[in-house]
Amino acid sequence: MARITSLLKARETGILLALVLVVIVTTVRNPNFLFSPDGFRDLLLTPSILMLVAVGQAIVIITRNVDLSVGSVLGLSAYLTGRIFIDLPWLPWPTVFLIGIVFGGLLGLINGALVAFAKVPALVITLGTLYAYRGINVLWTGSDRINPSDMPKEFLALGTSSLAGLPWLTVIALVVLVVAGWFMRTQRAGRELYAIGSDPAAANLYGLKVTQRVLAAFVLCGALAGLAGVLYAARYGTVNSQAGSGWELDAVGAAVIGGVAIFGGSGTVWGAAIGAYLLLTINRALPVLGVQDFWQRAVVGVLILGAIVLDRVLAVRASRRLAEARDND
Repeated sequence: MARITSLLKARETGILLALVLVVIVTTVRNPNFLFSPDGFRDLLLTPSILMLVAVGQAIVIITRNVDLSVGSVLGLSAYLTGRIFIDLPWLPWPTVFLIGIVFGGLLGLINGALVAFAKVPALVITLGTLYAYRGINVLWTGSDRINPSDMPKEFLALGTSSLAGLPWLTVIALVVLVVAGWFMRTQRAGRELYAIGSDPAAANLYGLKVTQRVLAAFVLCGALAGLAGVLYAARYGTVNSQAGSGWELDAVGAAVIGGVAIFGGSGTVWGAAIGAYLLLTINRALPVLGVQDFWQRAVVGVLILGAIVLDRVLAVRASRRLAEARDND
């Protein structure tokens, strides 16, 4: 009973109910939103790539950092994937798949090394690498683009085929989510990320491997952005220099909306994943409801601001309860 009560009180439950409500209201207005031949499939498929980026972003934010370069990492990884298929057509596609993930992890390693060893704020570092990685992408891509004909049909099938009614992209995203959720909840290294985000100075004094943990968080975030880039290439088939542009803000927004505290130390990857689905489902639902583009962006902005204010209110209440408990003792 206590577990059910705790589940009902969880922030993730509220976000999930909001997602269900958006789907129901939009479907009542236009049944094709859910019940058309591709409606349910698109509802699952479209946010899956953002979910991967949001999960990685959530892990970094939990450590009281942020990675603003994930959109550029996604774009570079997507273009690299297409170039390998063109320049090295003899490589099997699973190998190319892994190369894209490793490449994203290496870009994340650069971010993490600058943050963890140089002690430069992550906001500054990743803002710089956002533009640096995007500049490399534009320079490398030029006016060219990757087309579906440049990639194997087996690889492109990842973006179109399904397993037991679930799109493969969604299956991959869910597997990553389950593994990340298990790691953050049950493994010592995952729990230490929360401790670091709650109080980095105290974590250092306690003897936690703060530098290594922060570095690992950025590498993992980069690797997930790289995976998202590979799946972006499979999903859309066409990749140009602007692939992934703006995704960094969507990833941060999804994590914050999903209950990950922007000041670190609390939240879950499950919430970030639901936040990604809620964010893109709202973006898809509002035009169906006849809402103009300006108001679509305003609604998303209000959601993010509301999530930040709610986090602050909950933090103040928790500190008051703690102070009252100490006074009573």
